[in-house]
Amino acid sequence: MRRTLQLSRRSFIGGTALTTGLFAIHARGQDTLNTDPPASPETTPWVRRLPFARHAVPLPSWAALDPLPIPAAHQRYDELAPVKFYNMNVCEALTRPHPQLPASVATSYQGSVPGVTFMCRYGEPVLCRINNCLPNVMKGFGSCDIITHVHNGHHASESDGWPGDWFSPGQFKDHHWPNIYAGGDYREAKGTLWYHDHRMDYTAQNTYRGLSGFFLLFDFLDSGDENDPNPDALRLPSGVPDGDRIDGCYDIPLAFTDRRYDQDGYLSMDVMNMDGVLGDKFLVNGAIQPYFEVERRKYRFRFLDGGPSRFLQLFFSNGMTFQHISNDGNLLAQPIETDSVYLGVAERGDIVVDFSKLPESTREIYLVNRLNQVDPRKPEEELLPLDQATPLLKLIIKPGKAPDNSRVPNILRPLPEMDTPVVRTREWDFDRSNGMWTVNGRLFDHNRVDAFVKRGTAEIWRIRSAGGWAHPVHIHMEEQRVLTYNGRPVTSGPLRARKDVFTLKQGDEMELYVRFRDWLGRYPIHCHNTVHEDHAMMVRFDVVP
Repeated sequence: MRRTLQLSRRSFIGGTALTTGLFAIHARGQDTLNTDPPASPETTPWVRRLPFARHAVPLPSWAALDPLPIPAAHQRYDELAPVKFYNMNVCEALTRPHPQLPASVATSYQGSVPGVTFMCRYGEPVLCRINNCLPNVMKGFGSCDIITHVHNGHHASESDGWPGDWFSPGQFKDHHWPNIYAGGDYREAKGTLWYHDHRMDYTAQNTYRGLSGFFLLFDFLDSGDENDPNPDALRLPSGVPDGDRIDGCYDIPLAFTDRRYDQDGYLSMDVMNMDGVLGDKFLVNGAIQPYFEVERRKYRFRFLDGGPSRFLQLFFSNGMTFQHISNDGNLLAQPIETDSVYLGVAERGDIVVDFSKLPESTREIYLVNRLNQVDPRKPEEELLPLDQATPLLKLIIKPGKAPDNSRVPNILRPLPEMDTPVVRTREWDFDRSNGMWTVNGRLFDHNRVDAFVKRGTAEIWRIRSAGGWAHPVHIHMEEQRVLTYNGRPVTSGPLRARKDVFTLKQGDEMELYVRFRDWLGRYPIHCHNTVHEDHAMMVRFDVVP
């Protein structure tokens, strides 16, 4: 049977009262009623090379856009006039995550899953036109209406991807991404960002179907050039792969996701489970358990937990240590030597690993996840033994030492002062009420303002996981600082850095320093287990003069 199913949150609430099983909808347009989703077909690991998205290519000039952009539609457009222009289509594409599976219909940015990688620089404002080229009726899960959010972008509200600003097939939206430091402070720079669909009620389905990609930002300090002659440059491992062009590339974006496939091998999703979605196939950059060849030198790996619901704690199979240099895409004040990185959904972590330190006899190691999770609402507390961890990526070590001009300085990027005056304190409880995910006991209503905040001020926000579940809380517009974690001051470790996602485990509380600079308008706070976000764990705050 073939039919189209689209569920709003409100129709979902009514429909679930009549449904006792699990409703799995497939990317080829088939829907079936199951009591327990069967396992995905077996696939052989390590048969496909790690893929990389192509770099986004700017237009030759603004005149290539038709119709021309409307400057008055954007805050500070004339002051921060774009110097690069992009034209990106959202369209359907066939994707094959493994040679032993058939191609599934995906939703893509520019025909790529993950989407094309944006390579941007501070001081170079961008305008990106996003065209909705999807069919008017979607087969299977997902929505044909879209809106794009650059996660952790410091952008005006009208270009931030407000969930209610979705637009339909045949329409387009211009996004103005000014690429400025928050408050004009270079210490507020961001590096590893990503972009994804943010359509209200359908974020989980649309991103699961393929709508996400990397957005990388560079500046004079983190310049993206390990041979940079500027004495201020950090000279971290550099060279981001551009599709199949990987020679001389040592700055490696890695997006981790998990998915489930039906018995015929097509992408499927249980859209009736409000707790979350866990897959049994583990993908890196859209490929199931790929391999990657590395030279005996330093590499920068940019980790992203792309969700929708799985948490990760990443180790190398040989137990080796590395330098943790960035948290949520922001350089730490100093590198931290460690053997693992913990990631809630949407969190990022950059590391530098030196493969030249491995014994010459080492020919392969694995990047593994030791965090056990059988409940989509939360991971288990105890880690799996290293020999029982889930292998995600096979790393094949080439013989012979390679040239390496990169380094990891002892000082990376200083933390900015928290010197904006605090005017009030707010509390946000992430909880469950009558089987629905709530914030402060309420479901999201995009027309309701839950907080008015004044531009140029700061506030203290206390966020809590009020129930027995884990919630990666994401706050738009500005980054925040963790002051206390479960009542204890945060003075060291990755939590001391600037962040935009705050993983609350069951019963956790964090006290955050939050400020509002540069922009006005609507912004959301939400759980980034995107199933929780869609049903309907999100609130709205408005920045006002």
